[in-house]
Amino acid sequence: MLNWNEYLAQIKARIGKISKSNPDVIKGYMSLVNAKTENSKLDPKTKELIALAVAITTRCDGCIVSHVDAAKKHGATQEEVMEALSVAIAVNTGAALIYTARTMDAFEALK
Repeated sequence: MLNWNEYLAQIKARIGKISKSNPDVIKGYMSLVNAKTENSKLDPKTKELIALAVAITTRCDGCIVSHVDAAKKHGATQEEVMEALSVAIAVNTGAALIYTARTMDAFEALK
C-alpha cells in the first residue's frame, strides 16, 4: 500500500504548483467543490462520505486520500466510511450485472 501521509503531502504540493502555473484551472475546480454550500441539505461529513464512495468508483488515489482526510476532520468514523464504501461496492456490482445483461443481449442479437 501507499504511505498515505506522504502521498497527501505530495498531492498538496503538486496541486500548489499547478495553481501557480494555471490559477484559473484551480479556481474553476474550487468553484465546483464549493458549489451549493449555502443552504446545503447535506452536512460536510455526509458530503465527504459520498465523495469517498465516488473516489473508489473512479479509482482515484488522490481523491481517496484527500476525502479520507476531510471526512476524518468532519468526524467520520471508520464504520461510517466502511458503510459508505459498501454502498459503492454494491452499486458497482449492480453495474456489472446490468452490463452483463447488455453483453448477453448483444451476443444474442449479433448474427
